[in-house]
Amino acid sequence: MADLYYDSDADLSALKNKTIATLGYGAQGRAQALNLRDSGLQVIVGARPGRSMDRAAEDGFERCPIAEATERADLLAMLINDEYQRDLYNESIFPHLQPGKTLLFAHGFNIAFGQIPPPSYVDVIMVAPVGVGELVRRLYLQGSGAPCLIAVHHDYSGSAKATALAYAKAIGGTRAGVIETTFKEECETDLFGEQAVIVGGLTALLTAGYETLTEAGYQPELAYFECVHQLKLIVDLIYERGISGMRQAISDTALYGDLTRGPRIVNDETKARMRELLKEIQDGRFARDWLQENVVGRPVFGSLLKQGEDHPMEQVGKNLRRMATEGAKPDS
Repeated sequence: MADLYYDSDADLSALKNKTIATLGYGAQGRAQALNLRDSGLQVIVGARPGRSMDRAAEDGFERCPIAEATERADLLAMLINDEYQRDLYNESIFPHLQPGKTLLFAHGFNIAFGQIPPPSYVDVIMVAPVGVGELVRRLYLQGSGAPCLIAVHHDYSGSAKATALAYAKAIGGTRAGVIETTFKEECETDLFGEQAVIVGGLTALLTAGYETLTEAGYQPELAYFECVHQLKLIVDLIYERGISGMRQAISDTALYGDLTRGPRIVNDETKARMRELLKEIQDGRFARDWLQENVVGRPVFGSLLKQGEDHPMEQVGKNLRRMATEGAKPDS
């Protein structure tokens, strides 16, 4: 069983009288900076000039270049995209790191795959919220929080775990529960979940279902409703009650189809491909592919993204969502 930590296990005093710099002010950066400040901690924002810096100013944060933030802060929260972290670290962070500082990551990618080799004289920890930035902020404001994963890669100070727990508490994670893991385990399971199930596997399944019905001559609108629109109901039930609880809420006809036909779609062959995908994550092939894709300007990424955006299912869905939310007639 995993080790679980809650509010009573974490002490914010580990971060009192310390300066935290959130490096990056995107979805996670903004949510975490706001939660940290609302928890009574001292926060500055380090980012490059642009829209994110403007928004940080609107939110009332002191802003400065990343190199300056590195020099001033006791804890540096790396909240910029994985693919940009290595260059930013080499250019603006490493030259200004001093003994005793803490590097905090929200994802294990760059440590697990050796993109950032931190020096021995700093603490290296991870606090990874299980949820997008918007959810991290919204749940905090509601008095709850998004669960978090924590890990310690290097404990120079002897108190790295206490720092990780304090940070998790400050962003609301210990209200929901915190699980201790490693950078490697978090990174590999996170990438696998995204690729095989909750994003890659899911979007491929939805698209294949829509195409199967429309290619058989059924109306695109019905295909969208049956294969995409209703998904929210099922996901919400699973989120609230688990799979068994969801099955208690659907019709027996749907349940019989679930139990007898579902395994014909996701079967041993599917699991074999999942194992291949997991191996590519574990041995670093996915990381190398993604980093190289960024080096050459993202041609495959851009092409596949455009294909998805241009798929007929997307236009049908856009029209039906307009109809549902605005009462507007679908475009012809």
